[in-house]
Amino acid sequence: MNKAFVREPEPDGRAFCPRCGALGSPVEHQVLNRYIRPESRGMLGDTAWFCAFPRCDAAYFNLFDAVVSIDELTTPVYPKDLDAPICACFGLNYDDVAADVADEVPTRLRANMERAKTAARCEQLAADGRSCVGALQELYLRLRNGR
Repeated sequence: MNKAFVREPEPDGRAFCPRCGALGSPVEHQVLNRYIRPESRGMLGDTAWFCAFPRCDAAYFNLFDAVVSIDELTTPVYPKDLDAPICACFGLNYDDVAADVADEVPTRLRANMERAKTAARCEQLAADGRSCVGALQELYLRLRNGR
């Protein structure tokens, strides 16, 4: 069929990483300013998307396929680096979740969720601009089921 007669898809707010094809999470300028080195910050506008695929070297990207790689960040971020805090607000990391699995009681996770109800600032502090609760729960279940 001739492409002249094919309608382009309507934008729906989703964006996919130009390097790996993973669905990105939208982030605002506060997050970008916090995590991207000043010399690379100009590559993206006020909004961009975070690529959460662990093995992809892209951290942030925009709709014009501009990419900020993990080497251009001010600090390591989870899930790109498993040693980085999963919870940017309170510092909970992979080892804390693994300790909860070993203890067979999610004490640290529950305490983190309780604090997150009132004091979390995920939109400004998290690399993906979202709450860490889902990522923490997913990691806990994956580690628990993988034992």
